[in-house]
Amino acid sequence: MTAPSVRPVSEREARQVAEAAREQDWRKPSFAKELFLGRFRLDLIHPHPMPDPEAVDRGEEFLTKLRAFCETEIDGARIEREARIPDETINGLKELGALGMKIDTKYGGLGLTQVYYNKALALVGSANPALGALLSAHQSIGVPQPLKIFGTQEQKDAFLPRCARTDISAFLLTEPDVGSDPARLATAAVPDGDSYIVDGVKLWTTNGVVADLLVVMARVPRSEGHKGGITAFVVEAAAEGVTVERRNAFMGLRGIENGVTRFHRVRVPAAHRIGPEGAGLKIALTTLNTGRLSLPAMCVGAGKWALKIAREWSVAREQWGKPIAEHEAVGAKISFIAATTFALEAVVDLSSQMADEDRNDIRIEAALAKLYGSEMGCLIADELVQIRGGRGFETAASLAARGERAVPAEQILRDLRINRIFEGSTEIMHLLIAREAVDAHLSVAGDLIDPDASLTDKGRAAAKAGAFYARWLPKLVAGPGQLPSSYAEFAPPGHRDLSGHLRYTERAARKLARSTFYAMSRWQGRMETKQGFLGRVVDIGAELFAMSAACVRAEMLRAQGDHGAEAYQLADAFCEQARIRTDELFGRLWTNTDDLDRKVVSGVMSGTYAWLESGVVDPSGDGPWIADATPGPARTDNLHRPIR
Repeated sequence: MTAPSVRPVSEREARQVAEAAREQDWRKPSFAKELFLGRFRLDLIHPHPMPDPEAVDRGEEFLTKLRAFCETEIDGARIEREARIPDETINGLKELGALGMKIDTKYGGLGLTQVYYNKALALVGSANPALGALLSAHQSIGVPQPLKIFGTQEQKDAFLPRCARTDISAFLLTEPDVGSDPARLATAAVPDGDSYIVDGVKLWTTNGVVADLLVVMARVPRSEGHKGGITAFVVEAAAEGVTVERRNAFMGLRGIENGVTRFHRVRVPAAHRIGPEGAGLKIALTTLNTGRLSLPAMCVGAGKWALKIAREWSVAREQWGKPIAEHEAVGAKISFIAATTFALEAVVDLSSQMADEDRNDIRIEAALAKLYGSEMGCLIADELVQIRGGRGFETAASLAARGERAVPAEQILRDLRINRIFEGSTEIMHLLIAREAVDAHLSVAGDLIDPDASLTDKGRAAAKAGAFYARWLPKLVAGPGQLPSSYAEFAPPGHRDLSGHLRYTERAARKLARSTFYAMSRWQGRMETKQGFLGRVVDIGAELFAMSAACVRAEMLRAQGDHGAEAYQLADAFCEQARIRTDELFGRLWTNTDDLDRKVVSGVMSGTYAWLESGVVDPSGDGPWIADATPGPARTDNLHRPIR
């Protein structure tokens, strides 16, 4: 058999591939899913779920060791200067057990909960974000997580002990011409006896340069005895035919080991296939349900560091006779950093604790945490640079050279920027979350708005939809958010009153559901093309989720006697800021420039405005927009660099 040739993929085919990879069922409740349906199920997150005391002790013990290592053994300035993590640093993390934080103790791992895994990533990521990326890529999306969920016992026994202590893993999906549209995947895995022959090129392979084990997504051709489809494999990085052709360089995360990996006639045993043929994308998406939480966890770490620097600098720096923090223009930025960092930690810890308890379906919560964390993290970093002024734009090395504190504010801005692209860009996350948010509608009315559905199917769907909406729509008219006494436990004596914010959230959830229903009625099958509208719907949901998490966290801290008054004040400030953003988003649902924007885009693409591009020179180099990824033997030396 020969590898299938790459062929054009229609928009409909691409959607079908993505839809087939979705988890179709909702077997457990979901706070965020209910929120988008206009049902404010506070009981699903309040009282705040609490961790097991033994898990806390185990996690705190490791954090103590990790903090000592970060403070004494990690030289972030050196990593930035040399654009490489020293081998001794990675080996030190291996000895500490950091490669196996999420791996069960029976396989040699530490068996940390998602909550403490995230705290560890925030800690090590604050020392240097490239280290956080290495550990996260290894455990959140690399070999350990998919094997934990989908691997056979033999695979777990063979690979997890290696991943826990010695072997670094990577996840390989993206290709030069394949980003968030996996239907175009070209890497092939052709059955050959009890093996598969893998050919193809993978791009942006985080950890790929130093990895020992790879999770590779490849397309198996359909044939007799083979279902075919996109399939996941564990591949030895040192296998014959695997070549790291390039180590990529980026504007941030300078120490990241990210490369281009070529597979030429690589023989992979069938026993190394994860799950059945055709299940690769479902495995990837399921892995990301909790894997996505690692990224916002590191954004929390960045927010905490930004708050520390903003506080210390704003006290030390005086202008016009008083500290700059006392000037309202700067103070507003500091308030935003503090309140948003509190909310981000609330979102991540709540989602992580729910993941540990496994009593809720958190696929939307994790996606919202990733989306919200990456967007707000970038805003926090940008505000820190602004607060620092010219020093914020100056590198830490330059500051040190002229005798000032080496504060890497510009570095954190560069390092955080990739988070809006990593593990699903903001635009893709909007569409992914929107699809889940309207799942209930599509399950009852999908055939009604499907242009390819038969009249019989449309009639059946109409009856089903009529029954659903007859029960659902009346519940969107009124709710607890209109009763002044609702959520009174969030207005304890001597504290800020958060109950009003929860009443607002309940009202806003119903308004959001009504808006979504109206849009589906108006646009029907064209709803999926209204990406601007869908993005705003998701952003509103993210703000409401963050407000809910912030209030619940504040109440938990108050009940524990742990900075309760301060937590209530931060939650109050965050909710006030979030309500302003939410109200603006609601207004932009129907008052926006989407139609005009589409016309301008059409003009740009047709060259109508090409005259506007005159008066500049293009410093770009020559070469194709997308590199050639034709299968074949390696064209360069192998840059693979395993660390021992």
